[in-house]
Amino acid sequence: MGVRILMTSYCFLYREADTQLSSDTDLEEPDVKNAKLGKGKVSPWREGQVWGSEGSWPWSGECHCQCRLVMVVFSDLSDTWVFFQSVVDDWIESYKNDRDIALLDLINFFIQCSGCKGAVSAEMFRHMQNSEIIRKMTEEFDEDSGDYPLTMAGPLWKKFKSSFCEFIGVLVRQCQYSIIYDEYMMDTVISLLTGLSDSQVRAFRHTSTLAAMKLMTALVNVALNLSINMDNTQRQYEAERNKVMAKRANDRLELLLQKRKELQENQDEIENMMNAIFKGVFVHRYRDAIAEIRAICIEEIGVWMKMYSDAFLNDSYLKYVGWTMHDKQGEVRLKCLTALQGLYYNRELNTRLELFTSRFKDRIVSMTLDKEYDVAVQAIKLLTLVLHSSDEVLTAEDCESVYHLVYSAHRPVAVAAGEFLYKKLFSHRGPEEEGMPRRGRQSLNGNLIKTTVFFFLESELHEHGAYLVDSLWECASELLKDWESTISLLLDEPMPGEEALTDRQETALIEVMLCAVRQACECHPPVGRGTGKRVLTAKEKKTQLDDRTRITEIFAVALPLLLAKYSVDAEKVTNLLQLPQFFDLEIYTTGRLEKHLESLLRQIREVVEKHTETDVLEACSMTYHALCNEEFTIFNRVDIARSQLLDELVDKFNRLLEDFLQEGEEPDEDDAYQVLSTLKRITAFHNAHDLSKWDLFTSNYKLLNTGLQNGDMPEQIVIHAMQCTHYVILWNLAKVSEGSSNKAFTILCDALMIFSHQMVSSGREQLEPLIYTPDSSLQAELLNFILDHVFIDQDDDNNSTDGQQDDEASKIEALHKRRNLLAAYCKLIIYNVVEMNTGADIFKQYMRYYNDYGDIIKETMSKTRQIDKIQCAKTLILSLQQLFNEMLSDLGCNFDRSSSSFCGIKELARRFSLTFGLDQLKTREAIAMLHKDGIEFAFKEPSPQGEGNPPLNLAFLDILSEFSSKLLRQDKKTVHLYLERFMTFQMALQREDCWLPLISYRNSLQAGGDDDTMSVMSGYSSRGSSIRSKKAKPASTGKRKLPEEESSSCSTDAQVWMNREQNVQTPVMMPSPHLTSTVLRDPKKMRPEESYMGVYQHHHQTPMDYNTQVTWMLAQRQQAEARQQQERANMQYAKMRSHMQHAIRRGSGLMEDDEEPIVEDVMMSSEDRLEDLNEGMDFDTMDIDLPPSKNRRERSELKPDYFDPSSIMDDSVLNVSMF
Repeated sequence: MGVRILMTSYCFLYREADTQLSSDTDLEEPDVKNAKLGKGKVSPWREGQVWGSEGSWPWSGECHCQCRLVMVVFSDLSDTWVFFQSVVDDWIESYKNDRDIALLDLINFFIQCSGCKGAVSAEMFRHMQNSEIIRKMTEEFDEDSGDYPLTMAGPLWKKFKSSFCEFIGVLVRQCQYSIIYDEYMMDTVISLLTGLSDSQVRAFRHTSTLAAMKLMTALVNVALNLSINMDNTQRQYEAERNKVMAKRANDRLELLLQKRKELQENQDEIENMMNAIFKGVFVHRYRDAIAEIRAICIEEIGVWMKMYSDAFLNDSYLKYVGWTMHDKQGEVRLKCLTALQGLYYNRELNTRLELFTSRFKDRIVSMTLDKEYDVAVQAIKLLTLVLHSSDEVLTAEDCESVYHLVYSAHRPVAVAAGEFLYKKLFSHRGPEEEGMPRRGRQSLNGNLIKTTVFFFLESELHEHGAYLVDSLWECASELLKDWESTISLLLDEPMPGEEALTDRQETALIEVMLCAVRQACECHPPVGRGTGKRVLTAKEKKTQLDDRTRITEIFAVALPLLLAKYSVDAEKVTNLLQLPQFFDLEIYTTGRLEKHLESLLRQIREVVEKHTETDVLEACSMTYHALCNEEFTIFNRVDIARSQLLDELVDKFNRLLEDFLQEGEEPDEDDAYQVLSTLKRITAFHNAHDLSKWDLFTSNYKLLNTGLQNGDMPEQIVIHAMQCTHYVILWNLAKVSEGSSNKAFTILCDALMIFSHQMVSSGREQLEPLIYTPDSSLQAELLNFILDHVFIDQDDDNNSTDGQQDDEASKIEALHKRRNLLAAYCKLIIYNVVEMNTGADIFKQYMRYYNDYGDIIKETMSKTRQIDKIQCAKTLILSLQQLFNEMLSDLGCNFDRSSSSFCGIKELARRFSLTFGLDQLKTREAIAMLHKDGIEFAFKEPSPQGEGNPPLNLAFLDILSEFSSKLLRQDKKTVHLYLERFMTFQMALQREDCWLPLISYRNSLQAGGDDDTMSVMSGYSSRGSSIRSKKAKPASTGKRKLPEEESSSCSTDAQVWMNREQNVQTPVMMPSPHLTSTVLRDPKKMRPEESYMGVYQHHHQTPMDYNTQVTWMLAQRQQAEARQQQERANMQYAKMRSHMQHAIRRGSGLMEDDEEPIVEDVMMSSEDRLEDLNEGMDFDTMDIDLPPSKNRRERSELKPDYFDPSSIMDDSVLNVSMF
């Protein structure tokens, strides 16, 4: 009875999630709802009807449970336990009235919670065994879907699982005093769950195992309560019996004896139930094939051992956990470790775990290196608990296997290992350490810090100090932030009898100290550990500010002293000089620490004068950079000190350079060393500081020029001189104003061209180290610059001279500047300096900016096709895909295919198709790859409207069909087969308008299917005709057919009509072959393609009668005569076409047609060809914002166009020479 309420709430919860509520009355109590509906009927539940005879199930779209929609949706309940208690109380009342009906409800509860659509009837319950009932329910299962409630995702189903488990616990808890001992209710339920857990159906097995394990947990709780009551009763009995005879109450003794006997009987009964569940379910299911089922068993046995350790914490049960630690699934191994953590956490249980620990300790240690990071973390935590319980269990080798994990790149593993290390090395304090001071060299922290340094050195991973600090930060941050003790260890003299730190230990201590300062100020893990910076909480931000203030106050005083002591040690000084980067510079003023600042600046100056190591000098430079902050009042003081130091360095360099470059004298090694050391210092400072006012370029130019002339300049001097010159250029580029960005872009493109892989050609392999390849970020910035500054409207251009936007000359000048920018970038694409696919953003502008940049873009496409045909085709289709996505974002998924945007993309695809020319063999692989990428894009995204609707990008097939004419016949079949891989059977039957792109594309792949040889021969015909046209000889007498490329200009209606005509089969005349020579020619003399197609056609022809043969021969003769007439007309057309092309190009001078040169022997009328030629020229495609009287040639007379496709590396474009 109460179970129905639970499942009613469950069903209703699902329906609410699917927004399928019929009305608001479903939320009301049955009586209220019936009153509103005018019905005075009693709930069928209270009439005792069987639950599960009608209705539907939420996961199958049907419902088989008769249930009233009452109570509250339990996702909204604040106290589900109270709700279930009320439900179970109602069920108990029903059980007392009729236990068969109530048990039948409970049985159906378990059956239908498994996802079964069937229900157990009263007849089945009375006359059928459990095995027969389970077999019957198996037949009712929905085999089409593998989903059932416990495996379905989402918060609603997680709520169902928790409610399902909680309900079982409440059921046993409410029945623990009477019903569970009636030898009927529990026997029936345990028998049912045992049978279901052995089922072949995963849903039954999973659900029943979960129910049985939760039922066992509830029984363990009952057994624990019985044990406690028995102990209490026994103590009361012993206390009463020990009284003197005069005060002893015999009646009370008898009552206590009777109570103890009843409790013992109940406990025996509970033990029998638990044994039945354990042996019938657990023993079989803990090694089930499904990992989720195994995990349930291990999780629950851990609960039993922790809850009732007296009964379950022994080797008979622990062995199952130990065995399962070798499970193949990380989920199950994780449950084993978490179960054991609950046991080892209680120190009182350690004695019972000794045998288990000795047996499975090695396995636990090996699991610290588990491939699943979550398992490794829990294994380390378990070993930490083992270490906490006893120091003698883990050997030194066991501990060392965990120690090295503090350097793991996975932060949770490292943090767990850091906690283990801290427990092992730092948590033990002897009685002699109790009276030590809190801070300083002799403090407890001082000893612990030295221990940390010793561990750091012994690990032999010195470069990972930041990893060690990060691992210890959560458990030992107070130790690591004890700056006073650290400084005392470095500056104070050791006490008598105390061993001083070695030089190596001091170096390690300084590195650990720097890492701790960085960790406190930055509050994020080191590089390589962690996904990025996280958002700090208010408390963490306050701690960060407090630590930074404390660091500044302490190290502002101590840092000059440390630098003075270790000024000659390069490694120590390099680390110490990084500390000011983390200072709060305002403290120097507010804390009256100016004298310490002066001392720091003096020490830095001395370090610069003493050292020539690059790391030390760069650290000094970065320290000056950190201190020279204009926001703080100390800026002037630091700036003066920096300027004085640089003045001395530059003056010294110029003086040494003058002596070094004197004519007639050969420089000695000492002079070269002085020049090199000074140049190193200047170069290191120039990296972080702008030294333009010292004019270092002139000095370095003299140095390099002399070296080039004499050839005897030391290599290191040349390297640092070039590096210093490099910094000079970078600082000057940083000063370039926004108005000079075009010039800077051109210089950058030219520099990339000069230092590209082209520079090693012609035997200049020695220049290979100078090759520079731009990374992806730089390529993206270059492309964005082109898109922002080149592809703009005339009115948006802000680069015209004197701001005269309306002046004609300024517009033309601005256009030429933009053309030069585009040409500079296209050179990078052509010479493979940048990725070819970046050209997609350029190619998609072909139609829109055809008048301005059409020749540049077209020449770029031609050059890229010569480099890599396949990659060029992929770039072209990528540009169309980008335009299609932009259109979807603007117009939405329900756009009109007749819109100007879609038609523009389709027209661009047609232009792209024409650029492939007529030789299909040359472009065969490229065209095939283009269709492959297009098909994948069309079916990539499903429909946002759900199943049954076309994919989101299906309309792209309409654009892709523009390239179908470029496919060979056999390739069309291959592409069609590839298309069918993405199609379903329902798609092939669709005829709605939204599916027209798919229909049209399929038709384009099936067009020309009866042509057996022409698609293969077209390439040979094109090459042969080109040769013949050069020799000015008439065409051969061989019959030719109109190529498929020329037929692409026909209208869609004509194509549909032709397809329909080809598909018509009449009983009078068989379809004639296109080429008579194919049938009559000797197969031995045919090309492979011709012989194959001829044989294919011969085997598939049916015998013809006499009349059909005569009709076929007459048709062949008529076709031969028509071909001869077309051939003669073609010769006349060739001459006319040649004159027309010269006339058109002389007259327009605007652009070339999109097609490659047309072969002269193509059969078609002159008039049709002229019309197609005019269409290919497309004179009025795009109008530039200039008077129509001026075409490109006239405009170019005003200013020469620097773009020359034939010599794209010309010096007039680069403005520099290669060498």
